Amino acid sequence: MLNIKKALCLFVGLLLLAGCASTQDLNRVKNELGQMVSVQANDIQVLKRENADLHKALEGNQEAIAVLRKTQAESNADMTGLKDLIQQLTGRTEELQKEMAALRKTSRSKDEEIAEKLNRAAFKIDFVENFLGIGKKDAVAEAAEKGSRSAGSRQKDVLNGKSEKEVLYAAAYETFKEGKYEKARAEFQNFLKLHPGTEYSGNAQFWIGECYYNEQQYEKAILEYEKVVKDYPEGNKVPFALFKQGLAFLNLGDKTSARLFLQQVIRDYPNTNQARVARTKLLEIK
Repeated sequence: MLNIKKALCLFVGLLLLAGCASTQDLNRVKNELGQMVSVQANDIQVLKRENADLHKALEGNQEAIAVLRKTQAESNADMTGLKDLIQQLTGRTEELQKEMAALRKTSRSKDEEIAEKLNRAAFKIDFVENFLGIGKKDAVAEAAEKGSRSAGSRQKDVLNGKSEKEVLYAAAYETFKEGKYEKARAEFQNFLKLHPGTEYSGNAQFWIGECYYNEQQYEKAILEYEKVVKDYPEGNKVPFALFKQGLAFLNLGDKTSARLFLQQVIRDYPNTNQARVARTKLLEIK
């Protein structure tokens, strides 16, 4: 704008110096000068608005840059935290691997220890059964079984002179020896229904108790052993039944009742193997 004014002044000066400037010329010059000033003013306003817009845009860019820097800083912090967490997890994983290795080693040792204890227990059970005669063949069953094997079937056994009771008893006892206790129990119970008062009956009743005992159904075993004592007092299985009642109560945690039955075996059957084992068992019960 100053340049325009300078040019105008110069132009007016020249006209004055020339002495030829008229009023009309001056007015025309003034009008042109006013138009130029107006255009220049508009241009200045436009430039100011553009400058303001640029300033706002610059401020917005600066804010965006600040946010970006903050986000980047937070991301860096998150990455640092993530790295720390990974290191911690890696360390914990190594610790767990060491613990698992130690646990496997301990487990193998425990398994070996348990296997050894089971072997010792099996040896003791075999020894006690053989000592008491429980693990041996039932003499009555053995005799019946021999007859059963020679014939090959129940019908042939009966036709060959073997009684049905012998065949039934031998078959039930064979099932018991196979470890099929539920089936053997049913067969012995069926035998007692058909032949309640024979020389085999007391033994059959005892083996019913043994089936329950081997299934760890100690309460039912105690009741079946008691039937041996009450219903067949003259039978050879009475001391066995009393002794096994004591063991059944011991397995149930009833040491008082266990002592009573073991003491009864010692008192009523002092010279039997059952009495000798009962004495040893009493010393173990605290």
